[in-house]
Amino acid sequence: MHDSLPDFRMPNDEQVHLAAEGFRLLADPTRIKILWALLQGESSVACLAGLVGAAPTAVSQHLAKLRLAGLVKGRREGTYVHYSAADTHVRALLAEALFHADHADRDLPDHPGGETDGHTHLPIAAVDVG
Repeated sequence: MHDSLPDFRMPNDEQVHLAAEGFRLLADPTRIKILWALLQGESSVACLAGLVGAAPTAVSQHLAKLRLAGLVKGRREGTYVHYSAADTHVRALLAEALFHADHADRDLPDHPGGETDGHTHLPIAAVDVG
């Protein structure tokens, strides 16, 4: 069946492993909120803790895991570390996840063939994750 698709290429094992690990780490509401905040700009642990409603130690542990997965990066300034989303791929990944959640939550129909059905997605800055 797939042999007849000229452009079909299965991802390699390393790509699959890294993608699965990224999804595993995103399977936590606090981490999604942290990433959302970081997509709006650089932030410290203390600021993120206030934004996501978690203890600074918990936020720090989440950030360490997200950093190991390559989803966030840190910039040291003296004794402080300022965190940000790693790259535009993180923005696209989170935006698609939130758009999908919004679509499913409102029980909107599928987009046949990848085409839109007239439903306009909200810009990422307007998606409410809280």
